Amino acid sequence: MLLWAMAATAADPVLLVFGDSLSAGYGIAAKSAWPTLLEAELKRQGKPYRVVNASVSGETTAGGVTRFPQALKLHRPRLVILELGANDGLRGLPVKDAKSNLANMVKTAQKAGAKVHLVGMQMPPNYGPDYTAAFAAMYPAIAGEYKIGLTPFLLAPVITKPTLFQPDQLHPTAEAQPMLMQMIARDLKPLL
Repeated sequence: MLLWAMAATAADPVLLVFGDSLSAGYGIAAKSAWPTLLEAELKRQGKPYRVVNASVSGETTAGGVTRFPQALKLHRPRLVILELGANDGLRGLPVKDAKSNLANMVKTAQKAGAKVHLVGMQMPPNYGPDYTAAFAAMYPAIAGEYKIGLTPFLLAPVITKPTLFQPDQLHPTAEAQPMLMQMIARDLKPLL
């Protein structure tokens, strides 16, 4: 029975989470991060995906576009959750470059036969209205162009609750992770 269960798990389709520290679970136990919680939630819903979290703290879209083809080859996902761009924005990198990198990853995933769900971010207002508006608009523009799923802002459920952030006020706490996961799970439904 145990061998059969292991084989069934290995045969489950892969959902690849490819992001930065917000998906890697920076500052909290890996088992508490929203991608781990998502696997349990999908199984509860009768959708037995095996979630592989290939997120790396500090990752930019430029680093991601370099790593992405190997991750696709290694894990052969049926579905990719792409959550990158926050570090580009915090460094003030050009939005057009981040947009190009994200679009490249979307096209690469689609060419490999994977569905894509894009998870967006927003920049704080001190980056200026033009930059913050262009940055926020980047995600829906890509989702619309490539006809992929979209969660417009990963931190939407917690952004107004400072107690749900770690002392750096950038990374959500373990207590915040179920809220992020529930939003992602809701937005993923059309792709599953």
